[in-house]
Amino acid sequence: MQTLVIVLYLVTLGVLALYGAHRSALLFLYLRHRHERTAPRFRFDETNLPMVTIQLPMFNEMFVAERLIDAAARVDYPRDRLEIQVLDDSTDATSTIARSKCDALRNDGLDVAYLHRDDRTGYKAGALEAGMVHAKGDFLLVFDADFVPRSTIVRDLIDFFTDPSVGMAQARWAHLNGDRSVLTRCQAMLLDGHFVIEHAARHRSGRFFNFNGTAGMWRKAAITDAGGWQHDTITEDMDLSYRAQLAGWKFVYAPEVSAPAELPCDMNSFKGQQYRWAKGSVQTARKLLGPILRAPVSPKVKTEAVFHLTNNLAYVFLLILAALQLPNMLIRRHLEHPELLLLDVPLFLATCGSVAAFYVVAHHDLYGGRWQAIKRLPVMMALGIGLSINNGRAAIEGLFGRDVEFVRTPKRGALDGEPGVGMYRGRWPWHNTIELIFGVYCTGTLLLAIATGNWASVPFLLLFCGGFTYVGVASVYEGFRYKLAQGDSDLPAQAPSTHSSPSPQSMLS
Repeated sequence: MQTLVIVLYLVTLGVLALYGAHRSALLFLYLRHRHERTAPRFRFDETNLPMVTIQLPMFNEMFVAERLIDAAARVDYPRDRLEIQVLDDSTDATSTIARSKCDALRNDGLDVAYLHRDDRTGYKAGALEAGMVHAKGDFLLVFDADFVPRSTIVRDLIDFFTDPSVGMAQARWAHLNGDRSVLTRCQAMLLDGHFVIEHAARHRSGRFFNFNGTAGMWRKAAITDAGGWQHDTITEDMDLSYRAQLAGWKFVYAPEVSAPAELPCDMNSFKGQQYRWAKGSVQTARKLLGPILRAPVSPKVKTEAVFHLTNNLAYVFLLILAALQLPNMLIRRHLEHPELLLLDVPLFLATCGSVAAFYVVAHHDLYGGRWQAIKRLPVMMALGIGLSINNGRAAIEGLFGRDVEFVRTPKRGALDGEPGVGMYRGRWPWHNTIELIFGVYCTGTLLLAIATGNWASVPFLLLFCGGFTYVGVASVYEGFRYKLAQGDSDLPAQAPSTHSSPSPQSMLS
């Protein structure tokens, strides 16, 4: 049994270190192409700009629907070349708000179409597919309800399509409320790492990368050629991205073009979003890794696809690692040569070091300076560990389950001050209890490490202890807060989402 625990412990660390090495490889690719800039080779003539349709899929977004539609209406593009489609599947007051706003904009001379579905087949993918049938534009720009696109966004992206082989151009996500709380600061840092390092490294080195479901423009012909929007995964954007690139379409990442969005500001909503992204990426891996590995593409593309689509499985190994900390510590105390297990120290350092370098470089290149990123790193890493139960469960369900119904991320629309009690809220899932149990378990392991002088383990155990405790306590606190504020039945419940997936690297993978 001791041998089994030790072998499992070292294998788990090895797997995590392998994903950490992949993150380091992405960072190396980024640094290698660091000073490259993405710009279109040609530009459309002002008198011959193509027709563009802005698609705004939404479901029960009463607090942000009007904000999004107004932002789309402010886009700087010839009115006779621009169509706005509001693809509304809502079952609440959102429909009234959105329809009224669309009517007002049409009276002002804008080409605005309001499409409402009573049958939500396919969720967001189904809404986009239905909208594409009626879209006037040959180019489709998609925004989720939590975005506030800049007025220049269409002009910033459209010229990339002067290259007839380009099927999609993706903008970088920015943040409307990134400094609101510790949680939103960590989220902003995670997303910045994805958009600054991952996307740029993959795009500039010739690997596949994915459309993030929003703030990206598609050539309609590329969607059709790739088989259209499909809804057998809950990350329809990632699924379509790989199918389109396998079909030969080029993707462009334009980090100089940004689109601000609202980040989830409570823990349960954030966990719901992370659950969907983790589960959907593994579903996409299950669906497409076979065709990718058989496709006539380069080994570097295939290797990157394997790591990209499976990186959320690292959360399962992270959870196993957390569970093994105590038995591993007890076993090594009685080993004749405990120094044989010191291999875990360099493996831990390699994994944590890749995380630190990855996000510090991203922060520096986007905002300048490093100190803010360094200060946030421990909390961000602890948050990643605390999510391992939530995201590990999602990855397992994505690997073995068939469920493709997904839960929306509530949008509050309140960027300053505390949101009201009537806002949409995230669910309080049952596994919050397990997070608290793991928090207590890791705290006990930490105390034992201190008592026995196992000082090398203390920094890592602090991350495990803090991560599970932070995520678990915050989730429980929010659940009771909402319940006490208005009663469980009076608040709008979380419902199937239209939000999409950046699929960032697992935070400690």
